[in-house]
Amino acid sequence: MKRDWEELTATSYHDSVTEIKEAFENQEFEEVSAGLNSLLESMSQELRRALKSQLLRLMMHVVKWKIQPDGRSSGWELSIVNARFLIREIMEEKPSLTREVIEDQFWDKLFEQAKKEAWVETRRKVSIEKLTWEDVFETEYTLGETA
Repeated sequence: MKRDWEELTATSYHDSVTEIKEAFENQEFEEVSAGLNSLLESMSQELRRALKSQLLRLMMHVVKWKIQPDGRSSGWELSIVNARFLIREIMEEKPSLTREVIEDQFWDKLFEQAKKEAWVETRRKVSIEKLTWEDVFETEYTLGETA
């Protein structure tokens, strides 16, 4: 039985695995292969989306930290720490999502969006022209003592 793996893997990993198992049990090995390939691709795309989402959140908080010193809060600090952690986790899980990929494929677009979102939250002019890797991933943004 021919399955629409792209549709299936886009809607439910559980249902996809169930269908792959059924195809395997029926010795439909071409279907198994197609299902596994589609599932892997879908999971890869999901990790890319998650990384981009966390990077956008991280960049937005860094921009806010820079443009609104009087608004800094432990919530912003926590968001920065948390996003950095989650991005590292995604990069470990998907080693092809390297610093080079992030900088080449996502950085500029996400930085522009981060500036827009920072403006929406703060209503302060964002005159920052760029964020460096160090700004985003290495600079300590703390309100006081460090852990």
